[in-house]
Amino acid sequence: MKALLQRVSSAKVEVAGHVVGEIEQGLLVLVGIEPQDSTEQLQKMLNKLLNYRVFADEQGRMNLSVKDIQGGVLLVSQFTLAADTRSGLRPGFSTAAAPEQAEQLFNKLVTMAKAAHAHIETGEFGANMQVSLTNDGPVTFLLEV
Repeated sequence: MKALLQRVSSAKVEVAGHVVGEIEQGLLVLVGIEPQDSTEQLQKMLNKLLNYRVFADEQGRMNLSVKDIQGGVLLVSQFTLAADTRSGLRPGFSTAAAPEQAEQLFNKLVTMAKAAHAHIETGEFGANMQVSLTNDGPVTFLLEV
């Protein structure tokens, strides 16, 4: 499982011209599900996402998590994040989970996230989404579990 975490001052996802998820300060997280992923990986990733210290404390150091600041989390499934890009000039997608497996695991991640944190929003699985964000910093990390 891969998650591209971006610290944002705001982010939103639109599908067919309608906003389906939106946050103010917090994290935009693009999630790539791989075939070997399980509930165990979901729990590890969620723990990392909610507790990863990327927000500034009073001294300006990255010592606070999204939970500490009570920020929003916008989870967006993105199968291209799991692509194999090691060779050639075209990505391969055999390293991404099949849509049925990915949707089931992504939905489980969202359910777990909503149980653990008050401010969770999502995109729409499998939809053509337009994602807008204001990256704060910019601060971006690729997390893998």
